[in-house]
Formats: sequence, structure tokens, C-alpha cells
Amino acid sequence: MSAAGLPYILVVDGGSGGALAAARAVRRLGAYSEIVPAARAAEAASSRPPRGAVVVAGPEAETAEAALRAAGLPVMMVDGASVRGEPSEALASFVEEECRCAGTWTMAAYAASQVEAIRARVGEGRVVCALSGGVDSAVAATLVHRAIGQQLVCVFVDHGFMRKGEPEQVVTAFRERGMNLVHVEAQDRFLSRIAGITDPEEKRKRIGREFIAVFEEEARRIGDVAYLVQGTVYPDVAESGAGEGRLVKSHHNVGGLPETMTLQLIEPLRQLFKDEVRALGRELGLPDAIVQRQPFPGPGLALRVIGEVTRERLHMAREADHIVVEEIARAGLTEVWQSFAVLTNTRTVGVQDGGRTYGHLVAVRAVTSVDGTEARWARLPWDVLDRIARRITAEVPGVNRVVYDISSKPPASIEWE
Repeated sequence: MSAAGLPYILVVDGGSGGALAAARAVRRLGAYSEIVPAARAAEAASSRPPRGAVVVAGPEAETAEAALRAAGLPVMMVDGASVRGEPSEALASFVEEECRCAGTWTMAAYAASQVEAIRARVGEGRVVCALSGGVDSAVAATLVHRAIGQQLVCVFVDHGFMRKGEPEQVVTAFRERGMNLVHVEAQDRFLSRIAGITDPEEKRKRIGREFIAVFEEEARRIGDVAYLVQGTVYPDVAESGAGEGRLVKSHHNVGGLPETMTLQLIEPLRQLFKDEVRALGRELGLPDAIVQRQPFPGPGLALRVIGEVTRERLHMAREADHIVVEEIARAGLTEVWQSFAVLTNTRTVGVQDGGRTYGHLVAVRAVTSVDGTEARWARLPWDVLDRIARRITAEVPGVNRVVYDISSKPPASIEWE
């Protein structure tokens, strides 16, 4: 399920960062873009010729630029920092005039092409969808449901790492939309799978493999299932270092997949950035309550509990997270793109009822962003931060200190793990 038939701009990663921002800037001009490392630029341009190439400066950029110019392609060299934010006039001129590619990338056309491709690939068989309830999997499920209707069975796995009240909300919302939905309760299974594991990459991979194991088991119960739908998006692929980019972290649905799988993947959002996924969701008629939902990692709170994950620590993270989200919503801070709490593995000395405590440190994270490839820390009002800190230390047993994360992406990622 790719956008292989569309005219596109090749974005070449020269080795110094900025390729995702460059690809995003091109997309904002209504042109499709794909990222390749500099070493693969000539090969990619030869196998599927683009309309032009944007080469992001870096130690490997000049060789790639020379090869692409020798192939007769229009080429623009950019600095990684210069392509962040709104596209420049120079980039717009390059895409529109030299490459004649602007306006060829719309979500209506993408939806139509994906529906046709899914129908052709699946035929009369049945398909399971990994439904988390987040915007990515919700849009993927809706798109595939449009293509094949009741041949699709959505599988919602409650791994025990979800936000407060979320499993019930997901099951209700999607059954009301008329979709076949199987609810698998697997809290004990997932918790035991990562027992004692503290390395975040290992957590992601173990959770990713366990997800696939559950989906394969459910597919065998349903019968005649050959395909698994995932809501994988373009930054997941690039950040996992899967061909298009350099490893940042292994997303559970990319780097966490087992080497052998009995189900073939259908990933209809694999070419999209987060804001494009939201636009596609609106195109498909999904309500804002789903389309505008805050991003949430597939491994959930397991990545917001730093270090070992236990039931007690999950409970603390879940309660603290609920307070953060509730207070920001209550304050009407709609510009916040994502907000959550992190239970760190740091203990601190405090005072309660006149005596010494040695409690846990919670970090609060809130960012503004367009698609998650870049983000700035949100300038929350002091009174909101004060209410959050007071409530967490009063309502979450074992927590005696709250700090606010003022790191932007880059250099930090949005999630802590």
C-alpha cells in the first residue's frame, strides 16, 4: 500500500539531520515526497524517477547531489535548519516551477487510490486490524473498512498500559461505528513479557513481538485471515531507521516486529505524516473526538514508566497522566498538541506531616507541534502548572516531587523512552 504511482520529490538525507523536516516542507506545498539516505539516492532516482530532488546538506550530500544532477534531475541543496517551519519561497519556486509538482498530493486522491489497492490485494479474504483507538489505527481501520466492509475484524488488545478509562472508551466508540471488534484482555501477559526489563529499546521490541503474537492467535481463531492492518505512519518508519532514515528509536510497529510473521502487513498510512493522517480522517468522515485525539505510543504507559514496569508504578503513571490531561483540558489550552506525565526512576527526599519522605519524581511533558517530527515545549500558565503539581503530589501516593520538561524536539524526542 504505497504512493508509488504519484509524481514525487526525492528528499536526500545528507547525514546531518533535517531530512524529515525537508520532506514535511515539500508535503506542505502539496507535493508528495520520500526520504532516502544519500548512498541510495542515485539508485532510488533510477528505479522510480522523481520530478526533482531536495538534498539536505551533510557530509554525504555532495556526492549524491552530483549523481542526481548527472542524471538530469532538478536539484536543490538545503540546510537542515532552513527547512523547519513554513516552506521558503525558494523551496516553493523549486517545487512549483522547476519540478511542476505542486498540488498533486491530496487526501481525497490518496484515499481513493488506497481503497482501490486494498480491494485488489485482499480480494474475498478476511483481514484483522490492530486497533489501539489512537488516531493512526482509527483512520487505518476506517479506510480499510471502506474498502472491504465486514471482511475486516478489528482487534483491540488491552495490554494494561493504556490511559485511565481508555479501554472502555475505545470498545464503545468503534462498536457504535458498526465495526466488527474483538476485545482481548492481555494485561498479565504483557506485563510478564517485560518484567524486569529497563532498556527502552528492549521494551518496545518485546511489546511489538507480543502484539503480533496476539494478532496471529486471533487470526487463527477467526480463520481465513492473511493480512494484518497497522496504523504505521511515515515518522515511525524513518525514526526506526527502516531504510528511509537513521535510527532514533525503534517504534514497536516497525523495529519491534518479529523477523518472521504469518500475516502480511497492510499499512495504508505508511506514507503519511500525522497532520496528513488527521486530514485523511476528516476526509473519511471521522469525528473530531477521534481525529484530534492526542498521540499515544503503541506500548503506552510502559514507555512513560522509566525503568522497570510494575503494577504499582503503572498505577502511579496512569493517575498522574490523568491529572495532567484533565487540567490542561480544563484550562482550554487547545494549542497543546500532546501532554502527559512520566514516572521517572529518580527518588527524592520530601516532607509530609512533619516527617521525611523518600518518594518518586514525576515529570510533566506538554508540547506544541504540527506532526510530531518537530515540537516545542508548551508555555503552560503558571497557575495550570501549580494545580497539576499540587494535585499529583496530593492524589498520587508515593510521589513527592513534580518537574516540568522544557526540552524541544530536536534535540529531545517527545517521549522520554
